[in-house]
Amino acid sequence: MPEAEQVEFDSAAGRWILLGSVLGSGVASLDATVVNVALPRLGRELDVDFAGLQWVLNGYTLSLAALILVGGALGDRFGRRRVFTIGVVWFAVASLLCAVAGSIELLVAARVLQGIGGSLLTPGSLAILQSSFRGKDRARAIGAWSGFGGVTAAIGPFLGGYLVDVASWRWIFLINLPLAAVVVFVAVKHMPESRDPTVEGRVDVVGAVLGAVGLATMTYGLIMSSWAFGLAGFVVLALFLTSQRRGRNPMLPLDIFRSRQFSAANAVTFVLYAALGIVLFLIGLVLQMALGYSPIEAGAALLPITVVMLVFSARSGALAQRIGPRLPMTFGPIVVALALLQMTRIEPGASYPGVVLPALLTFGAGLALTVAPLTATALASADQRHTGLASGVNNAVARVGSLLAVAAVPLVAGLDPTAVVGPDELVRAFHRSMLFAAGLSVAAGALAYATIRADVLEEPMAVPGTEVEEATPCFHCGVEGTPLVAHADR
Repeated sequence: MPEAEQVEFDSAAGRWILLGSVLGSGVASLDATVVNVALPRLGRELDVDFAGLQWVLNGYTLSLAALILVGGALGDRFGRRRVFTIGVVWFAVASLLCAVAGSIELLVAARVLQGIGGSLLTPGSLAILQSSFRGKDRARAIGAWSGFGGVTAAIGPFLGGYLVDVASWRWIFLINLPLAAVVVFVAVKHMPESRDPTVEGRVDVVGAVLGAVGLATMTYGLIMSSWAFGLAGFVVLALFLTSQRRGRNPMLPLDIFRSRQFSAANAVTFVLYAALGIVLFLIGLVLQMALGYSPIEAGAALLPITVVMLVFSARSGALAQRIGPRLPMTFGPIVVALALLQMTRIEPGASYPGVVLPALLTFGAGLALTVAPLTATALASADQRHTGLASGVNNAVARVGSLLAVAAVPLVAGLDPTAVVGPDELVRAFHRSMLFAAGLSVAAGALAYATIRADVLEEPMAVPGTEVEEATPCFHCGVEGTPLVAHADR
């Protein structure tokens, strides 16, 4: 978008653009935070086994992780507002299908469709901001977008728990419809169109299909403990990487990994978010199914994680800029591991202030110490011309790590995925899984200590078209994004 056509932050046009971007990413963010709280009630009403609960989360994460880079490429090519709007409408229709689903199979299929919609709207939300605001105002716009994203993450568990308690789990999907209608109205009436005129070649359809099929097959293999499917998924993913190396217009240009620091940061991201995925999948189930919390009580119980991250993540980013990211990225995962060890004390009869709350506060502190430096390192270690790609890749890596780890829970915990899990069995599985996730967290810290340089942030990397380093966004959000702040639910 030409500089002369870009808008100021304090103008009416700027406020409309910010509103559309915030609400668009907020729809996806809200859905991500409320579903976990609804899983126990949903599982009882649809008579769902443990594998079914996993697929409610993984169906969405799978399609989103596999296609988010394609979504960004489509926006650059065909128009960011157009693709963003299509994504919002798609997401809303899929949400309606989720709400009326009469079986777990239909619900999972609708969740996959939701993920496709999310892959179209998530990258467009930030891209529209970056292309629409003047350089001097872009940092303020991204900061405001990020702050409202944090508010969405905070109210999500409360809203989800309330809707499940007073109405039905189906309302956590229906709430998306009026929000989506507002976003579409604002996008059509007030958001400018933009695209990348330098884009050439075709969209990498083959790469997108291979990536999605490979992840789906491997995920199924892990959930069902099927080595045949797991191996098949590995083979398909190998074919995906081959297509990306040889293709003319790959969705994932592998030369971005020539930066050792970028590769290292993404390796840490994969391992750490594998641990986080396990925790965030199981903690809501345990609080409700084993400790007897209502949905709204479970949502409120988890709020300290978000509060600690909102308060301290920006400070952690500033600390990493001052002393380098290596030490925060080393000790942060270790603090997370200590929290997970504390969580092995969570069982029926455990008090919230004496057992649950200390573990959650420690968990939030570890995340706050780690996530901002990790995000900043992933972005700063890539070539500046690859900033958007780097943030998208890091986002996809985080989601894939969580996806595969959640799929592996039955294997790790010794559960039968085809059975409905009782409270006692769930608690034992939770304790085993927390020990495994703690091991992953320690491994992430050790990997950061061995591979991340302390000086990687010494030369600030600005968002393209700006001169303000502090505005470096965390693209993880869309369920998620802040200047050097990210959310654990990504």
